[in-house]
Amino acid sequence: MVEVALLAVGALVLLLTIGVPLPFCFGGALMIMTYVGDISMKGNMMWGVGQLANPVLLAIPLFVLAGTIMSQSGIAASLLKFVNIFVGHIRGGLGVVASVSCAIIGAISGSGLTGVAAIGPLLIPEMEKRGYPRAYATALIANSSILGLLIPPSVTMIVYGWVTDTSILACFLATLGPGLLVTFNFALINLYKARNFSLILDDKPSFSGLVKEASSRTVHAVPALLMPVIILGGIYGGVMTPTEAAAVSVIYAVPVGFFIYKGLTFQSLLASGKESASMVGAIIFMILFSLILSQMFVVENVPQALVSAIFDITENKTLLLIFINILLFLVGMVVNDITAIILIAPLLLPLMNAIGISPVQFAAIMGVNTAMGGVTPPYASILYLGARIGDVKFSEVIGPAMMLILLGYLPVVILTSFWPDLSLFLPNLFGYS
Repeated sequence: MVEVALLAVGALVLLLTIGVPLPFCFGGALMIMTYVGDISMKGNMMWGVGQLANPVLLAIPLFVLAGTIMSQSGIAASLLKFVNIFVGHIRGGLGVVASVSCAIIGAISGSGLTGVAAIGPLLIPEMEKRGYPRAYATALIANSSILGLLIPPSVTMIVYGWVTDTSILACFLATLGPGLLVTFNFALINLYKARNFSLILDDKPSFSGLVKEASSRTVHAVPALLMPVIILGGIYGGVMTPTEAAAVSVIYAVPVGFFIYKGLTFQSLLASGKESASMVGAIIFMILFSLILSQMFVVENVPQALVSAIFDITENKTLLLIFINILLFLVGMVVNDITAIILIAPLLLPLMNAIGISPVQFAAIMGVNTAMGGVTPPYASILYLGARIGDVKFSEVIGPAMMLILLGYLPVVILTSFWPDLSLFLPNLFGYS
């Protein structure tokens, strides 16, 4: 039956390669497993629907809704103005604002798409007006938006923890170190690149002027800054579960958007709900089919066969980690992060355990690799969205985007795999070893 599973994987890869929509790709693979492998689809479908009833998954639509409301409400604009007062007069400072703002947005929404949707329309025109090439500004914001998949709370880590039965809080903490390091790298690269741009900078404020402006913008930004504090403080303080924190983020974002920043209206709230429902419907649909396919692989002992086949090639831990990272990178190029985690995590987790990699470190390894897929063609959903929002050709964005990936992101992928403390220090500190 392993041969049937491999045939299904081959069909899945083929359908993905030729551009068939994701649900139909998994449907084709399931049809092969059902008709060629003679596996009952009825029982597996009932099992899959039952898995979707898990309360943990409720956090996904709630965080998506919170992020969508936030992008409509003016919270993102307030955060931008707050950060810019400190670095707006520095050459390259506006690019640093982009990276840091996307990291903050990620800490609120848990989604990469929300970052580029919220920050892009505000900052790309402003960066171009200040002298940044529009394609570079678009690439920087799109790449920085993948930090939403690493800075907790992360939707992908919720799915990973659910699929592998690993502590979701530990998974959140595992990707925080790599996420902050990527943010730092992007900021450094931007400061270096900005030396070659003819930038228009803010006048350097006097100390008294800086204090006055910072005080004013801080007061205005406090409601926005409180949002990640409440969410993350509630989760790590043990007051709320991730699902409860997601619900609180929605409850908090609505009145803040209506009454404080006044960017939210009943029409935009309704539009946010429709957009979130559409996005969540697609996510849940993909989760269902990829979950069933993954379960079929487990039933047919594909993970054990995969571990045995890989160990027949080599038992060297370093070579195995390199091979696994290449595999995850290739998978991330053709499917979204959630699909990749549901399909690959159960298959590779026994192998990772066999070579001494904990499920928590593996969460970070999967997180950084699948997030990179969001800006790596042919999938590159975040990069495509960034190009549309920035109103630039995709061919113009790909160059600076790949430069940021190679210099700022790839080193973090390597460190996450071969330096366990980068991902395990915080989980161990909080007792999630």
